[in-house]
Amino acid sequence: MQTARKLLVFLLLLAVVASARKRDPLTEAETDKLREVATEPYKRMKLLIEFADARLLAIDQMRSDPKLADGRGKKIHDLLEDFTAILDEVNSNLDMYAGRPLNKDDKKDFRKGLKAVIEADNKFELKLRTLKSAIDTDPQAKIDAQDYHYVLQDAVEALKSSADMAREYMNDKDKDKDKDSAAENKKK
Repeated sequence: MQTARKLLVFLLLLAVVASARKRDPLTEAETDKLREVATEPYKRMKLLIEFADARLLAIDQMRSDPKLADGRGKKIHDLLEDFTAILDEVNSNLDMYAGRPLNKDDKKDFRKGLKAVIEADNKFELKLRTLKSAIDTDPQAKIDAQDYHYVLQDAVEALKSSADMAREYMNDKDKDKDKDSAAENKKK
């Protein structure tokens, strides 16, 4: 009995330590905004894209402002982790909305959301590519990159996954639209 109790206490402490180390990639205000549009696919996707873009914008500002040089590599690391976590949330939302039946208005919103994700992914890809190329050309970026090199690779892979998923769902929705049109024409 004593051993079981010690094991339980140890597991609880381990869980507390593990949860304490995970940062939430969203601010409280961002989380509140997402809650407000929880049932609206397009607005939710648009907000997630806005939040991801804010992380990349913060990285750009940090890289260009010499006053922010202290600890820049670690800060970029954290922003890239947050960016990747937000992209993972985008993917989860795509899966959630694609996997459930939607009414006519929600289908339109979901398609608009897919388009927004694809457009944003193209923009994000350019920003990440610029950050990656700076490592090769800028000596300070090369030093800073020691802190974020691997997280940058993760962000690039997450972005590719997000773009592929959005394009796949867009193609699926186009096929569904074609089927609906064909069925409608048959009825006439």
